[in-house]
Amino acid sequence: MAAINDIYKQAPELAKQGQRTESLDEMTGVQALERKHPGLPMSAGKVEMREFEYIRHGTLSFICNFDVARGELVACTARKTRTEKDFLEHIKNRVDSDPLTMKWNFISDNLNTHMSASLVRYVAEESDIASDLGVKGESGILKSKASRAAFWSDPSHRIVFHFTGNDEQNGEGPGMGVLFPSRNFDGHPF
Repeated sequence: MAAINDIYKQAPELAKQGQRTESLDEMTGVQALERKHPGLPMSAGKVEMREFEYIRHGTLSFICNFDVARGELVACTARKTRTEKDFLEHIKNRVDSDPLTMKWNFISDNLNTHMSASLVRYVAEESDIASDLGVKGESGILKSKASRAAFWSDPSHRIVFHFTGNDEQNGEGPGMGVLFPSRNFDGHPF
C-alpha cells in the first residue's frame, strides 16, 4: 500500500513531466431512475419537495477516472455491462484522448476484468513490445494473474498499472488483507 501512496504523492511532479496519474474504479448496478412527476419548488418556510414515485430504466455500470494531480473526475463510461471488453475500451478511449501524454499511471484494484489478456496485448502494443506474450493459463506473460500484474507494473511501459491489494502478499482475496490483515476469511469476509 505504501507504493500506491507514493504514486499519489508523486502525481503533481509526474504531471510536469508529461505523465498522467489516474485512479479508476467501477460502480456497478446503479439504478437508472426518472422521477414520475416534477418536484414542487421551495416556498416561504418550506423546502423543495421531491416526488417519491419513479420510473425504472434498468441498471448501469460506471467506470470512472480521477486525475490525481488535478483533483478532478476526467472520464466516466456508462454501460449496461461490466466486462473485460468494456474495461479495455474504457482504457483505450482514455489513452486516445491525450496522445501527447508520455506515460499513463493507472491505479486500480485487481479485479479479473482489469487483468485480462486483451489488456496485456494492448499495453504491449502501446509500449512497442513485439515479443511473444504467451498463452493465457499456459505460458509467458499471459500464464497467470501474477505474471500479468508484474508485466503491467513495469515502469518502462507507456501504460503502467498500480494495483491496490495484492493476493500474493496477503494470501487472501483482492484487497481484503489490506483492509483486515489479521482476519482469515475462508472465502466469507463477513
